[in-house]
Amino acid sequence: MSHAVTARTPGRAFLAAEFAVLFICGPLAVAWWLPKRLLIPSIAVFGLFALTMLLIDPRFDRRQLWNARRMKPELPRMIALAVFAMLVVTGVVWAADPSILGSLVRERPVLWAAIMIGYPLASVYPQEIIYRAFIFHRYQRLFPSTGVMIAVSAIAFGYAHIVLWNWLAVGSTFLGGILFAFTYARTRSTAAAWVEHAVYGCFMFTVGLGQYFYGGAAERVSITSAWSPANWL
Repeated sequence: MSHAVTARTPGRAFLAAEFAVLFICGPLAVAWWLPKRLLIPSIAVFGLFALTMLLIDPRFDRRQLWNARRMKPELPRMIALAVFAMLVVTGVVWAADPSILGSLVRERPVLWAAIMIGYPLASVYPQEIIYRAFIFHRYQRLFPSTGVMIAVSAIAFGYAHIVLWNWLAVGSTFLGGILFAFTYARTRSTAAAWVEHAVYGCFMFTVGLGQYFYGGAAERVSITSAWSPANWL
């Protein structure tokens, strides 16, 4: 008789309830009650929870928490798509409001440099643990189809941005979530999704669009308040 210890798999009803609490009720509660200055700490706490859940699950392949070697075959696609997207977005920003193009780099270069370093580490990687590694592994019983899982990951990622009270942020991160989830599904590499997410996020700060992702629902915020590190997401 085998004495191997196996983890008990949660039932589908339990997983569905857990998903609803974490990814539907959670962001809504944060949007209504959590001060914006605590957004980054809340991401860190949620990321630590998701990481702990993965590490204590013997069914989870820990290599997926980085697995950078799986990124190499995807790099040509990732680079080509990023360059195309950046050219398109830069053109749209220039046509719509050239005054904001590169505003953070021009007006707050030191802060811009700090964001380029801190944002991928403090915000992007925890989010990739949560919305890619954790969702893909924890809820595979609920969403066994890869296509459905990509959609669920993207919807949860976009919906989480309701905390910014800005539909542009929600819509844009949903589109980004599709891309990041697609990359993770192909590679099972959090590193690959992290690099992709960080590149697009840092580009948004650099091109001048960050101000449209922060502040109240009814008005744009000023560039200076938009670049507050407390608002990074």
